[in-house]
Amino acid sequence: MRTVIGVTKSICPVCHRVIDARLYEDGGAVYIAKNCPEHGHFKDLYWSDYQLYKRFKAQDVRIQNVRVVSVESKSKSEPGQNASCPFACGLCPSHESPTVLGIIDVTSRCNLRCPVCFASSNGYGYGHEHEHEHGYGKDPTADEIKAIIDNFATNTNAAGLQFSGGEPTLRADLPELISYARQRFEHVEVDTNGIKMAQSAEYCREIESAGTSVIYLQFDGVTDLPYEKLRGRKLLAIKKKAIENHRKAGPKPAIVLVPTLVKGVNDDQIGAIIKFAMENRDIIRGVNFQPISFCGRTPYRANERITVSDVLRAIEEQTGFMHKNDFFPPSLMSMLLTSIGKSEVGCHFACGAFSYLVFLDDKNKPEPITRYVDMERLAAIYKDKERGKISLIAALRSIRLELLKKLFINVIKSHDYHDLSSLHFKLLFIGTMHFMDSYNFDFGRLRRCVIHYGLPDGRIVPFCSYNNIHRRV
Repeated sequence: MRTVIGVTKSICPVCHRVIDARLYEDGGAVYIAKNCPEHGHFKDLYWSDYQLYKRFKAQDVRIQNVRVVSVESKSKSEPGQNASCPFACGLCPSHESPTVLGIIDVTSRCNLRCPVCFASSNGYGYGHEHEHEHGYGKDPTADEIKAIIDNFATNTNAAGLQFSGGEPTLRADLPELISYARQRFEHVEVDTNGIKMAQSAEYCREIESAGTSVIYLQFDGVTDLPYEKLRGRKLLAIKKKAIENHRKAGPKPAIVLVPTLVKGVNDDQIGAIIKFAMENRDIIRGVNFQPISFCGRTPYRANERITVSDVLRAIEEQTGFMHKNDFFPPSLMSMLLTSIGKSEVGCHFACGAFSYLVFLDDKNKPEPITRYVDMERLAAIYKDKERGKISLIAALRSIRLELLKKLFINVIKSHDYHDLSSLHFKLLFIGTMHFMDSYNFDFGRLRRCVIHYGLPDGRIVPFCSYNNIHRRV
C-alpha cells in the first residue's frame, strides 16, 4: 500500500518544466513520482530503506539565519521557463544553506572519454588552440579562475575549494592555481582520474608542494572490470601507480577514493574498496562513494539506480564490521566544521551519509567511531546549542576513547583547521554522496545544497542545479 510521505517540486526529465512531485513509501522503500502534462508520468527510486530514511530525517540538523550570495543571472532562462528556481540560480534568497565546498571547473578537456560522465567532458587532451575546432568551450583563463576563488573567499564561509572539470591536471598552470587558492583557503582539493599522477612522481610532488590538501581520486573498483564498463579501458594499474607516486609526494599526502557506483557493475566491490583503503591508510584518508547520477553523458537505466541506503546495506553485508546504524546524515558534520568557524553543513538528510573507522593497535580489525563516540548524544547537544557549538564538557562525556577525546578536544579548544586535519589523519572517513539527476530531482534537496559551483560571471550555483540545467554540454 502506498503512503504519501511528502510533496515537493521537481522537473520533467524531458523538457525540464517545473512540476509537482510526491514522495511515497511502498514496500519499505521511498519513491518519487511526478507527471508532466506533455511527457507523462515518471517514477523513480528515492531511497530503498524507509526505516533508515526516517532515522536520518529525525537526526537531521536544520540551520537558521542563512546568508547566501545572490548574483543576478547574466544568462537567459531556458525557452519557455521563467526566471525562477532552478533556472535563475545565483544563489537566490530561496536557498537555505551556505556554501561548504566551492567547486571550480578549470577545464572541460579530459584524457578519458568515460561512458558515464555527469560533466560530459570530451575525450581530447588538446590545448586551447584546438578547443573550438573540436566543438567545446574554451577553458577559463587563470585570471577568471582567480576571480572565482576571490568570490568564494569574499562572499562565503566555505570550508574549502575543489578544482574539477574535465581533468584538472591537463592545465599546465594547475600548481599556480592551487597555490593561489591556498592563500585564501586552508583546504584545497583536486579531482583527478590519476593518469598524469601515475605518469610522473615529480608531478605529484609539484601539486603537493603547491598546497594540495587532498586528492579526490576516481577509483571504481579493485578489478579492471568496472573501469572497462564505466571508463572504457583498464585503469586499475594506473590507479595503483598514482597512489604509489603520490605516497612519496610530501610529508602528509592525502587521497580520498571516489568510486562511482552502478548497480550490477561494481556494487559488489564496495567492501573490497574499503578494504583497499584500509590497507593503504597511510595515504588514503577516506572513501566517498557516489551512486550514479543519470545526467550529462550518462543514459538513464532504472535497473542501475543505487541509493544511499543501498550503499549502506552493501557496506554492512560486505565488511562485517560496519552497520548501517553507524552512519549519520551529512548535516551532523557541522559539529566539526563549526568548531573551526566554518559554515554549517546544511544539506538535506537524503543527500548522503558518513561515518569513520577507528584503528587501534590492540584490535584485529577497525571499529566504527560509534563504538567510542556517542554521536547521537553529541548531535542532540549540538542541535540544542544556541550558537551551534559543542562544549568541552559535552565532548568529554560523549567520547570513551582517550585518543579520540584528546583529538576532539584539541579541535574544540583551538578552532584550528590543522587540528581538524590531525583528527582525520587518525581516522578513515567512509561516506556516500548521491547527486541528483532529472529523474529524482527534488527542490527540497536542491535548496539545501552546500556544494556549489563558482562561475566566471560571478554566480554561485548549487551542484545538482548546475549539472542538470545550467551546464553547457
